[in-house]
Amino acid sequence: MFIMDNNTSAIKRIRRHIRGQTHTFFAATAPGFESLCFEELSALSLKEAKITDGGVEFGGRVWDAYLANLHLRTANRILMRIGEITASNFHRLEKKLADVPWDIYLPTDGVPDVNVSVRKSRLWHSDAIADIVRKSIRNRLGISGTPLSSQQIFVRGINDHFLFSIDTSGELLHKRGLKIKVGKAPIRETTAAAILMQAQYNPQHPLIDPLSGSGTFSLEAAMMSANIPAGWFREFAFTHHPSFEPGRWKHIRREAEKQIAIPNAGQIFASDKDPKACAELEKTVAQHDLSQLIRVDCKDFFDIMPSQISSVPGLVVINPPYGRRIGTQAASEIFFQDMGKHLQKAYPGWKAAIVVPHKDLLKYFPFKTKIYQFFHGGMKLFLMIGKIAPEHSILH
Repeated sequence: MFIMDNNTSAIKRIRRHIRGQTHTFFAATAPGFESLCFEELSALSLKEAKITDGGVEFGGRVWDAYLANLHLRTANRILMRIGEITASNFHRLEKKLADVPWDIYLPTDGVPDVNVSVRKSRLWHSDAIADIVRKSIRNRLGISGTPLSSQQIFVRGINDHFLFSIDTSGELLHKRGLKIKVGKAPIRETTAAAILMQAQYNPQHPLIDPLSGSGTFSLEAAMMSANIPAGWFREFAFTHHPSFEPGRWKHIRREAEKQIAIPNAGQIFASDKDPKACAELEKTVAQHDLSQLIRVDCKDFFDIMPSQISSVPGLVVINPPYGRRIGTQAASEIFFQDMGKHLQKAYPGWKAAIVVPHKDLLKYFPFKTKIYQFFHGGMKLFLMIGKIAPEHSILH
């Protein structure tokens, strides 16, 4: 049910129904990383968290969405549930939407984008549903024409039951606000953070990112090691909501800033054979005062010798080229075979976290590993984590 309280001023209704109430939020994640997001929410002491399809639901006050957006490294976006409607025809849907107090949820600068997905419902035409929602919003906010705002409404329908949510994030949360340029086939920051967490990355130990590209793994590791919140360098949609409390947001950021601590000696080593990629990464590192944490070099993967970087083993994390990035299937097989041999020769005793597109390629890494399945850009991938055995060792 939506709240229906239209006889008092918008400010009083915002105070009563949004700031003064607990709400249900949804942290959307890439399939395969829900449990990691759950652990992050638990660490923030956000209550009633439970894993559901595609993410984690949690309860809290409206400013808990500020906290989640700022800190969560594995979430793609944070939605706030705002109401439910049951309707089996467009007339009933339009009638019920006329009572929704959109003015306490949305700014009046335009009509939001409406994202609709429907299954097992008599109202199955998503574009028509979106049109009716936009019409309801225009009428409520007194907007003529169709100016678009940066806000988003999500509608999920199943069995004639429709759940409405407002996006509190804005741009997807993998957009950290760090990079000047993004490389060709980059891994998302949220995915990179999840991989580092799954590999139990320890900032006290060295990390080598030998196919760094635009530096996603290295930048995520640097933010983790310095305790810089994932959303520290970006903006969010909730700052434009009528319920936004600037004072609380400043307090949350001040408290987070107290925890930021740049280590004296960084142990993150990024390298790529592309000079342009290395130059762009060095710019990003310098621009955000991370030079103390990340060392950038321009070398081919097979020329990197970790013994020249660190006297103690650490973590090597790799998102190797595959598919169109490397060419034919035969070329991919050769590359992975050579990579496995080089790791055994140069990285004995190191922990490896490697993204693999096909399980068939695991045979080129003859050491004990754990395999995790996840999805990235709609593609099923496998994450292989294990300690690298020395060359010529026999795996039993």
